[in-house]
Amino acid sequence: MKTKKVNFTNALGHQLAGRLELPVDQQPHNFAIFAHCFTCTKNLGAVRNISEALTSKGIGVLRFDFTGLGESEGDFENTNFSGNVEDLLAASQYISDTFMPPSLIVGHSLGGAAAIFAAAKLDHIKAVATIGTPSSPAHVQHLFKSDLDTIAETGLAEVQLSGRTFTITKQFVEDLKSNALPEVIRPMRKSLLIMHSPQDEYVGITNAEEIYRAAHHPKSFISLNGADHLLSNKADSLYAGRVIAEWASRYIKQGKSVDLKTSKDVVASLSDDTMFTTAMKLGDHYLTADEPESFGGNNFGPSPYQLVSAGLSACTAMTIQMYARRKKWKVQNVEVHTSYSRDHAVDCENCETENSKIDTFRREIILEGELDAKQKNRLLEIADKCPVHKTLHSKTQIITTLRDGI
Repeated sequence: MKTKKVNFTNALGHQLAGRLELPVDQQPHNFAIFAHCFTCTKNLGAVRNISEALTSKGIGVLRFDFTGLGESEGDFENTNFSGNVEDLLAASQYISDTFMPPSLIVGHSLGGAAAIFAAAKLDHIKAVATIGTPSSPAHVQHLFKSDLDTIAETGLAEVQLSGRTFTITKQFVEDLKSNALPEVIRPMRKSLLIMHSPQDEYVGITNAEEIYRAAHHPKSFISLNGADHLLSNKADSLYAGRVIAEWASRYIKQGKSVDLKTSKDVVASLSDDTMFTTAMKLGDHYLTADEPESFGGNNFGPSPYQLVSAGLSACTAMTIQMYARRKKWKVQNVEVHTSYSRDHAVDCENCETENSKIDTFRREIILEGELDAKQKNRLLEIADKCPVHKTLHSKTQIITTLRDGI
């Protein structure tokens, strides 16, 4: 995935810091917002892994730090749950203004509760996924239960959470109590996915049951059996991300895909609004070709000359292995490294002129196996006999005609 730093302004004028993650091989067909857990940040391993799984399915993801956390401006002691919801609305506005309105929102722990509250206010959000989410925002009070009396008497208290010190104020606690999650879920008509671990020691599995009962269909529950609350095991968070992406595909518009058909070996299709990003079908296989960003492309796929070089590399490797097998020579592996350029001919007499340059493929071969010098030299000769090599060396004709579309 491609990641870049972004900043946007919330309702209080604070700059919130985020990471915008985009697919490496296509334009995003949808965008998602990720709401991290209580006192966590956008850089939590589980957040990054879930975002990676989503981008691999073509979904752009904005993960950001809530006010007063991570790299975002503001003081945590002046924030509350309602402020987190407002931050999510600001994130939605940023994505809408920059790209397109987000259709998916994902929340972890208390961030899941905030995601539900925000989704209820955003018509363009079609799907909501929660992970280890409490059925009541006030549930997080158990994390600083021993300090509640102090907070009630003095208005605030410094508490230790995950090895860090946070100032929790009375208004923060009262705001948690004033937001009832079931009352927000019941009238909401959005697709909901609830993911929860039966072994969650911080937010019990009964919370997932309460959220599920309050929600309308379509609603789904997935057990993250064996996972801890923070999804510390990378496999758990990657699994959660893949499931969310597949689940959401039923409820968010995927965008129009190119349906390529041809009676020939290969077809390439390029529309007028995608610069150089070209959809291709090679036999029964699909591929994207492009140009690098330095040339004005999106770098979503190999360039045309890289594809030609790939054909030469693949054909060379196949030809060498076929010959070695026939000779019963043990070649454990063949690597063929190929690059393309336009260079002056070796026997050039007028190298100072541009016309003296010719197409040049530089090919390096690595042979792994118990081979003597004679065998290696013979395989090097065989490399020059691969069909694509011969094609590139032979006089070739390209016959082009116009035809009606299929």
